[in-house]
Parts: sequence; C-alpha cells; structure tokens
Amino acid sequence: MTAPRTIALDAMGGDHGPEVVIPGAALSLVRHPALSFRIFGHQARISAELDKQPALAARCEIIHTDTVVAMHEKPSQAMRRGKGTSMWLAVEDVKAGRAHAAVSAGNTGALMAMSKLILRPMAGIERPAIAALWPTVKSECIVLDVGANIGADARQLIDFALMGAAMGRALFHADRPSVGLLNVGVEEIKGGEAVRDAHTWLKESQNLPLAYHGFVEGDQIGQGVVDVVVVEGFAGNIALKTAEGTARQIGQYLRMAMTSSLVAKMGALLAKGGFEVLKKKMDPRRVNGGTFLGLNGIVIKSHGGTDALGFASAIDLGYDMAESDLVTRLAADLHAVEGQLAAVRAG
Repeated sequence: MTAPRTIALDAMGGDHGPEVVIPGAALSLVRHPALSFRIFGHQARISAELDKQPALAARCEIIHTDTVVAMHEKPSQAMRRGKGTSMWLAVEDVKAGRAHAAVSAGNTGALMAMSKLILRPMAGIERPAIAALWPTVKSECIVLDVGANIGADARQLIDFALMGAAMGRALFHADRPSVGLLNVGVEEIKGGEAVRDAHTWLKESQNLPLAYHGFVEGDQIGQGVVDVVVVEGFAGNIALKTAEGTARQIGQYLRMAMTSSLVAKMGALLAKGGFEVLKKKMDPRRVNGGTFLGLNGIVIKSHGGTDALGFASAIDLGYDMAESDLVTRLAADLHAVEGQLAAVRAG
C-alpha cells in the first residue's frame, strides 16, 4: 500500500501563482490519492482556487504569507528578506519534517540559495546540482547539472555522477544505472582536464553504484545511450535550453508544412493520430521539474511559465523522489565509496 506523502507548495512562485499551482496539485492528487499538501502564500488567492477543487481542498492546509520572492530578484536580495516568504516556508517545512518534498516555480537562484541554507548539503557533497529529466527515443534519461553551478572540477563531476545514479535507481528501478560524461568527443584525449580526470576515476574505481559508460556527445543524449548524463552547469543549461528551443522550432516547422497547401492539410488530417503521439512525446510539460540533488531534503524546481499540467509533473516528481527515499539512497552510496573518494577530494 502506498504510504501517505505530504508536499509543501510555494503557491506564489512562477509567472501565474495559485492559478496554476492549485489546478496542478489537483491533477497530481488524481494520480496519487495518498497525497496531501501544505500550501504557502496569499490565503485569499489560494482559497479562491481551492473553491473550484473540493477534492483537493479536503487534502490541503493553507499557511498564509504576504511576502513573495519576485522572479527578477537576485539570490542575494531574496536571501536578505527570505524568511517568511512562501518559498522559504515551503523549504523550511521539509527541514522540519512536516513535508516530504517542496515544489516551487519561483526564482531558481533564490530557491537554490534558500535550499542550501535551510537543508544544507549532504556530508561529502560540495555543490548540490539540478537534475532534469530528458526525453529520449527509448524513454527518458537524467541530465545534471543543468544550471546550479558554473564550472565544475573532477571531484564535483564525480559527485554529480553518484547523485544522478541515485536518482536513476529511484526513477528507473535499475540497480546500476549507466552514466556518461558529456564531452566534445568520445575519445579519451578529448575534453578539459576536469572531465578527463573524472573519466579516469569513474573508469578505474571498483564497486560503484553505477555502470560507467564513458564519454557521450551531445547528439547521443536524445538517443538514450545512457541513463544519466553528467555535465557542468553552464554547458548543461545551454544544452537544455537549446533542446527546448529546437523542439518548439520543429513543432512550428510541422505546423507550417501541414498547412501550406490543400494536399498538405489532407495529409495532416490522415496523419493526425501520429502527430498527436509526436506532440505528446515532445511536450516539455511531461518532464517538467528539476530535482535539487545533494541536499538533506527534496526540493523540486518547476519551470516558471508552465501550466497546470506541467506543475502537476513537478509535483509527481517530488512524490516519486520521496517515495523512493532518494536522500537515504544517496547517503548510502556516498558512504559506500567514501574511501575511494578521499583520494580525489584530497587532490
């Protein structure tokens, strides 16, 4: 039987606030009936949306606050007045054990800064990372880091590999998820020093909780060559935004081509079922939500401009991470390889 789980929601984050957060929670509750929610934000706005969702309202507690982190605020500005904001209170709920995960569509930098301060990085983790689900021709893979850190040394890339593998076991139910390092080529001489050093360590270390594949190139991510792709945050964020933009571009090309003539429109009508499958596969809302890995608690960052369906996906991800006991799994992995990691961390 599924255990009850409580999710803390920052109702005021993102471009739309409660008008998206509440319908998203209602969709997720249908998929996970054991869920309950603690919702942080402006009570009147939240209540107005909950009045439309009676089943959800019965599973919610509203904690009122007037203070909100703006999407344009710098993390340093948000931190100075962070306490008491809907974002801060949602993450603090995880620290206090009142919620199993926190979900916010708010300011990414502020959310990471608050999460690091409140939850603290796990023992042995220097830099938490943001992990994103990436659609592939096979199913999905995990890519990290996609924006939490600019640059990474070999030690941090190794940490990302271990964190991604723990998430892979949680989501894909694989004993030893396959892990690859994103590089400019698959040859061992390619790439910067940090990537090559991390590659050597992962290749030569024994009894790791992952199956190390080696280097992978950018065009192999979507092919599903590995379960987990490891990259530093600058390149990872560019890769993610490029993939999202390319998907929208292809969609626009298809719409233009299918409406270019009467014959094309007839063909589009006949191929409607196939196009629906393609649309669903390429829909970024289906894999919305980035997991903050390496913290003593679960925090999920939703895209700020998503709709209810996308926010529900972020809640689903938080539920899955809590259900799989991700934090305990990762702590066990780090403890198991502590001796091997000591040498690279000392170096």
